[in-house]
Amino acid sequence: TEVTAKLKVGEGRVRIIAGTLQSTVAMMAELDLEAKEYEQQLIAATGKLTTVDTEVLGGLFAQWAQSARDSMALNGPRLMLQVGLALVIVLMSILVARLTARIVGRALESSQIQLSQLLKRMVSATLRNLIIAIGVLIALSQLGVSFGPLLAGLGIAGFILGFALQDSLANFASGMLILLYRPFDVGDLVEVSGASGRVSKMSLVNTTILTLDHQTLIVPNNKIWGDVIKNTTAQETRRVDLVIGISYEDEIPKAEEILKSILRDHPKVLADPEAVVSVSELADSSVNFVVRPWVKTDDYLSTKWDITREVKLRFDAEGISIPYPPVSYTHLTLPTS
Repeated sequence: TEVTAKLKVGEGRVRIIAGTLQSTVAMMAELDLEAKEYEQQLIAATGKLTTVDTEVLGGLFAQWAQSARDSMALNGPRLMLQVGLALVIVLMSILVARLTARIVGRALESSQIQLSQLLKRMVSATLRNLIIAIGVLIALSQLGVSFGPLLAGLGIAGFILGFALQDSLANFASGMLILLYRPFDVGDLVEVSGASGRVSKMSLVNTTILTLDHQTLIVPNNKIWGDVIKNTTAQETRRVDLVIGISYEDEIPKAEEILKSILRDHPKVLADPEAVVSVSELADSSVNFVVRPWVKTDDYLSTKWDITREVKLRFDAEGISIPYPPVSYTHLTLPTS
């Protein structure tokens, strides 16, 4: 409070003296007296441009340049040393951060703790960024930047941004929950929030999904955690569900034996759990079989395509027909004459 009061008194005195000096300069101009030095002093003291005289402004700029040169000559070596030291600290922090992240990543890979790939990458990235941030703060301290006002400013800015970025904070919280409960991992085939594909990478704000036709989808974590998460590769085995129809004129035991033999002969169909082949429905134009073999998750699509192709080839060879769907005549209009 005392310093503030003295500052106000000093500013008032400067204004009074500047006003007096300005009046004096005006009187000297009327008397054709040289007043350039006074005008320069007036501009330097008040910071207000009171003239457009090029000689006055040129002399003032020359004074500022000389003052800068004198300051650089006096403080230049020390300033260059501080800047160089700050750069070295930043570069060293980057190298240490990369080395630490690599060591921690290898330690997490070789440890017995069951952690998801997403969490391992997040720990390494967070540790790397934290070390770099500490290095930048130490470098700023070498340049004379005080941490107190900086941290206070960051606290106020964070408080304000907390209200402005509520959606981002929700994504952050959802990202933490995903890392904690591990509903999916890198490389898993998932369906989340209307997007389907393999998980490529994840941050605390969003998850990157690479579709099967190589499109990149970036989905906010809040939408993922607030919706149904379907992970089709979470289990080691998966059941292939097929519905095969035959004509009513064909023999059911013969078709059933053909389907079972196809499953027995396929190298990727697992013996345990046992595959299911059974009549499930007497449809309008076909007798439908359910064909449900078990395979390893990685072999799901290839096995499904192989069995579908083999069924058509074997049925054709054995004279078993796969009927066409019935044609509907509901909307046909017959001529009246």
